[in-house]
Amino acid sequence: TAAPTSSAAATANATDVAEGEVRRIDREAGKITLRHGEIRNLSMPPMTMVFQVAEPGLLDRVKVGDKVRFRAEQKDGAYRVTDLQPAP
Repeated sequence: TAAPTSSAAATANATDVAEGEVRRIDREAGKITLRHGEIRNLSMPPMTMVFQVAEPGLLDRVKVGDKVRFRAEQKDGAYRVTDLQPAP
C-alpha cells in the first residue's frame, strides 16, 4: 500500500520538489541539515541549511549521506520539510 500523503503534498506540483543530500539528522530537535539545490517555490538558491520537519517520522526514511528529494515550505518564519524521500 502507498504511504498516506498530506494534503499539502497532494496539491503541490512537481516544481516544488527539490533535491539534496542529508548532512545531519537531529531527531531530538526534529531537524535535518540538507545540502540542497535550488528550491523554486521558496526562491532559494543552492546551499546547506537546517530545516525543521513537519513530522518526526520523516527522519526515519533517510540517513546521513543519502541523496533525497523533498518539499519545503516557509511557515511562521521557519523553513520546514513537509515531504522527504530517498532519491531513486
